[in-house]
Amino acid sequence: MFPGTEEGPVDDSAKHGGRVRTFPHERGNWATHVYVPYEAGEEFLDLLDALLCRAQTYVPRLVRMEAFHLSLSQSVVLRHHWILPFVQALKDRVASFQRFCFTADRVKIYTNQEKTRTFVGLEVTSGHAHFLDLVAEVDRVMEEFDLSTFYQDPSFHISLAWCVGDARLQMEGPCLQELQVNSWRESRAGAEPEVMLWKGIVDEFEDSEMLLRAYAEQIRCKSGNKFFSMPLK
Repeated sequence: MFPGTEEGPVDDSAKHGGRVRTFPHERGNWATHVYVPYEAGEEFLDLLDALLCRAQTYVPRLVRMEAFHLSLSQSVVLRHHWILPFVQALKDRVASFQRFCFTADRVKIYTNQEKTRTFVGLEVTSGHAHFLDLVAEVDRVMEEFDLSTFYQDPSFHISLAWCVGDARLQMEGPCLQELQVNSWRESRAGAEPEVMLWKGIVDEFEDSEMLLRAYAEQIRCKSGNKFFSMPLK
């Protein structure tokens, strides 16, 4: 499956928009991430285009994500020879889990821990407990391999767009004056500014309630350039 080498993929920031690695590349180390994939339909992409068009008037460097998912782990480093045992441990842990429905319809702004990247995401508003159960099992596998577990009190979300740097001030400041008009009901209810962002677009988009409801049908592990899928029952 992995013929002839223990080298991970070569890192070149120029090939991925100037993103900075969270940890330096070392021979034999493979960046590994566990997540639930999200398959975007045409209507979802239409909604995303509307959000991105508005967002780029404030942060022009924002770009759309190429693929969509909900993270169940941090990005961790695995040695090459631990990849298959790690994946097998994951399969054993999640074997009894059934697929479930969730909704992600609350727009929110995120940064990575190093504040080198900013993301626009849709936060999960129903199905949160199911994701917590999955994370608990993924965390147990991480502990078995002496790796970092997931964040405390995680905000599960689908990242929609990203940019290099910490752009929270641009998105929460100039945006807010305009969006308070679109989101006056939530403003009166005391919603946090970053939660209000673009809520008007999401709420007003045709069939957004059904559009932003989805099923978690599998867990996927990406290690380097290898993908491993674990279907839920």
